[in-house]
Amino acid sequence: VQLQASGGGLVQAGGSLRLSCTASRGTFSGYHMAWFRQAPGKEREFVAVFSSRSGGTRYNESIKDRFSISKQYLQDTLYLQMNSLKPDDTAVYYCSAGNRPWGDSSMLRPDGYIYWGQGTQVTVSS
Repeated sequence: VQLQASGGGLVQAGGSLRLSCTASRGTFSGYHMAWFRQAPGKEREFVAVFSSRSGGTRYNESIKDRFSISKQYLQDTLYLQMNSLKPDDTAVYYCSAGNRPWGDSSMLRPDGYIYWGQGTQVTVSS
């Protein structure tokens, strides 16, 4: 499976963006799909995860009231709707796919995922 993330850009604080992630040479079916982000000089950070099997979601506590993860099954596309963006949200956002058991702690870590997209830059200006 190859993943392609898109939708990043430059936005003012308080604005919104919607990121998309599509798969090629395969399908998301059966995988957990997640978004991570990495700011300059920082480690890659879990943002949110979606279970393609159950539709369950889990969020990083720091963003759960502002971001929403979803999947459009017909188009096999993963989304991350980001509202009320802050300068601290500035980072490269990556989509990923993994198949660890739902609820396993690795679901919140990069090593819990097999496939990664190339990343899309999100920059929030103050």
